[in-house]
Amino acid sequence: MRYAIVSTKPPPHITLQNITIGYERHPAVHHLSLEIPPGSMVAVVGPNGAGKSTLLKALSGSMAIQSGQVHGLSPNQTACLSQVSALDTSFPIDVRGMVMMGLWRQRPVWGWYSDKHQQLCTDAMAAVGLSGFDHRNIDTLSGGQLQRARFARLMLQDAPVVLLDEPFAAIDQRTTEDLMTVLHRWQQQGKTVLAVLHDLAQVRAHFPTTLLLAREPIAWGYTSEVLTPTNWQRALKMREPFDETAGACEVAA
Repeated sequence: MRYAIVSTKPPPHITLQNITIGYERHPAVHHLSLEIPPGSMVAVVGPNGAGKSTLLKALSGSMAIQSGQVHGLSPNQTACLSQVSALDTSFPIDVRGMVMMGLWRQRPVWGWYSDKHQQLCTDAMAAVGLSGFDHRNIDTLSGGQLQRARFARLMLQDAPVVLLDEPFAAIDQRTTEDLMTVLHRWQQQGKTVLAVLHDLAQVRAHFPTTLLLAREPIAWGYTSEVLTPTNWQRALKMREPFDETAGACEVAA
């Protein structure tokens, strides 16, 4: 596959210091501290309701943290791929138009896309195997084709930090393999990649570093040391429903 963009933006060194993220009184993630060196490829795993998607929202800037600090990261440094279920495919737009939306930071407010922009879009679509799909409406795409288009749009954002929420859910094996190749190329370029995943075999095969989360961090570090039966059982035990009568979460000094 051709690759569209070679980024010149250096990825940041990201530090999370005792952060808590939640909804009103209820902490979805609390007391999380870790450091992510530039160019890392990190998997975020845990049982359902562990706060994985909430963490990505906070890192992308779409959700505020309740306490603690995040250093080295700002919203204009991130490109975020939400779960497919969050996308309204009934919107009347073709594949090329959808992919071009990744250039929103580069386009003048009232200007047209330049020839350079058009070429970047063409290259990105080729990189994910969608050449010739320019004028197909997005509601005619298969699940795998739609995810390829979303990855092409992400390429055009050219952010040094890429956040992915279940990027391989409900897509075919060939598409998964092709898009995993894109992730590795991003890392080779020096981008930092964080992905929420459920397939632990996939995590072991492709992600050197893993965060095991169950509202609070269970383990963080080398994937082989994090994904142990003991840690996973602990994560399952830590998964609890909200306690409506609980006090506010106290953050240690």
